[in-house]
Amino acid sequence: MIRNIPFLRLRIAAALLLCGAAAGAVAIAAPRSATDATSLRVLAAEQHARPRAPRLARSAFLAQQMLREARLSPDGRRVAALVDDGRQRSLWLAGADDPRGKRLLLRSTAEELAFSRDGRWLFLVSPNQVFAQAMADQAGSGALAAVGGRSHREFVGVDPWRPAAVLLLERPPQASAPPKRWRLWRSEVGAKPTLLHAGGLEVVDFAFAPDGALSHLLLAVGERHVIVHRQARGGWRALARCEITRRCTFIGTREGGRSLLLRDNLDSDLMSLVQLDADGTRTTLHADPRGEADLDGLVLDPRDNAPLIAAYRSVVVANYGLQPTVQATLSALERRFPRALLRLEVGRGKDARWLARERGDALRGERLHLFDPRAGDSVEVFPQLAYVHERKPVPRLPEAAMARQLPIAWRASDRMLLHGFLWLPPGVDARRAPLVVSVHGGPFNLVRPDFSNGAQFLANRGYIVFAPNFRGSTGHGRRYLLASQGDFGGDGAVQRDIVEGTRWLLAQGIGDPERVGITGASYGGYATLLGLSFQPELFKVGVAAVPPSDFALVVREYLGSGKQLTPGVPMAATMRDLGVDPSDHALMARLHAQSPVANVARMRRPLLILAGGEDDRVPIRGVTDYAARLRTLGKDVSLFVDADAGHSMGDTRTREAYLYLEEVLLHRHLGGAAPEPPSAPLRAHLKRNLRLASPDLRL
Repeated sequence: MIRNIPFLRLRIAAALLLCGAAAGAVAIAAPRSATDATSLRVLAAEQHARPRAPRLARSAFLAQQMLREARLSPDGRRVAALVDDGRQRSLWLAGADDPRGKRLLLRSTAEELAFSRDGRWLFLVSPNQVFAQAMADQAGSGALAAVGGRSHREFVGVDPWRPAAVLLLERPPQASAPPKRWRLWRSEVGAKPTLLHAGGLEVVDFAFAPDGALSHLLLAVGERHVIVHRQARGGWRALARCEITRRCTFIGTREGGRSLLLRDNLDSDLMSLVQLDADGTRTTLHADPRGEADLDGLVLDPRDNAPLIAAYRSVVVANYGLQPTVQATLSALERRFPRALLRLEVGRGKDARWLARERGDALRGERLHLFDPRAGDSVEVFPQLAYVHERKPVPRLPEAAMARQLPIAWRASDRMLLHGFLWLPPGVDARRAPLVVSVHGGPFNLVRPDFSNGAQFLANRGYIVFAPNFRGSTGHGRRYLLASQGDFGGDGAVQRDIVEGTRWLLAQGIGDPERVGITGASYGGYATLLGLSFQPELFKVGVAAVPPSDFALVVREYLGSGKQLTPGVPMAATMRDLGVDPSDHALMARLHAQSPVANVARMRRPLLILAGGEDDRVPIRGVTDYAARLRTLGKDVSLFVDADAGHSMGDTRTREAYLYLEEVLLHRHLGGAAPEPPSAPLRAHLKRNLRLASPDLRL
């Protein structure tokens, strides 16, 4: 239910998301959030004037992109990619002179790719090994290191300074007796592994000096993280302490390893780019000029780790060039890819190309381009790789038929400014269209400005989709994150954010007030159950995937599971700092009293629940117990259980069942488009897994 807040690693420090791009001293022009009736009416009129989108097949939304992973070579000339055609995964290589590429390996189990610093080796990371593939016609391809399983080692990146080495973090076995040891290894092609660090404290992050020696470590100490710096005469010195909500993420080093680049919020509300010197001096190098968003990504110069571009991505994407020479390149990218979201990798050297990964709110998946900063032109690589469904090629969803993702903002009843997104179906009158509220999981997560398969599927069926980033969401700073204060009950502040945002939209003429539904997965599923129980006059129908029925109970179960949200920090400490203190008996009692399971009698709207039998976050027993209580009281509930699924449902037939059942229920109660009939295999899958079925869903 609760998702981890991700930590950046050195291996991804040169990646960034851009939205059409020019920056320099000021950000590119970006759409501001609609915060009043006038701006919303303008947006609605613009979308109403677009041509009505054609009805697209369910299979088009189920297809998987063949391109699974891609990496730019250090010289900026080639792109290596993992390609999955539904039958097998293979390794390909392309360049500007051969954009369609050639297959290098017929079969591979790799899930991640990384070039060595010198570009002579490509590391293929599989669940059980790191394989070194020769890329310069040299001999020596083969297994480099074991990972996972008995090795207890995890691939954590390419060595940023050695020519051909990877870094492996070895965790102590869970059953091992104290003293437990954490080890950081360097595994180099043609050499024996080198132990870089061993200690009893969990290694959360690390950084190197140009001579290849460790310069900084981020260690878990008690209930916080501590940054330590290696001293010239040996030993380590603590430089800073980072708490759960005062986070620190390593970016790289400067000045020969004496200074550390960080993404942190130790001195501010928002995550910023900070330099930490050896004497403990902290200097903020860049923060969001809009004062709205956490620092999301950076592009670093691969030669010296100098920051090139900073990106902020919450409501909109704003990008800032941190060096004057970057401005011209960003301007050229903007002209080349208007309205695009781009993630960049920068090659080393003046003549190197950049890899631009084109994304967008209307572009499913991504397209890859090799961009020449000198000439300002680009070449799309692997253009033939589209999508596949049931081992058959499927065309990419047509961009012209997709709804635009529109940023909005509204004031809560306590005057807090909240953010979210709106999808208005093209060619549809927003005043008369049904509205579906889509609540994100977490709850400590967020909806980003990017393609949403679920929202586009519903918009294609004629529904307006509203996705609120309620208080407690990430990406908008520490105060926004902590504003929930554990108030996650049916009458709590978080649920009020969702409800008030929905009512505000309806008051502005967005959506038919008599046709409003609510959906979500994990925490979003929990909010769906709350909505049908506590606000049934607003929400007429709900679809909840893997939903906990008691937030307090799930928090308590997390405490005993051994899971961690913050590496090395006890779960109880993390939840306490996030405002959900499991030792606060009054809070836990209030959450239970306002939970769906304690209020089953109040639930009087049609509900569809989807669950996984092997879910280790929201145990299936809690879901089935809640559904049984509803059915005993004669409530309109349907339950679909994939016995083999976990918290996420990867089975293609189960994902299709989800879309089909959602279509049926929303069509029956909100009046959207009727679904296409299920195929024989889908009908069989539904009959096998639909444990409870209301009259709406009986086959």
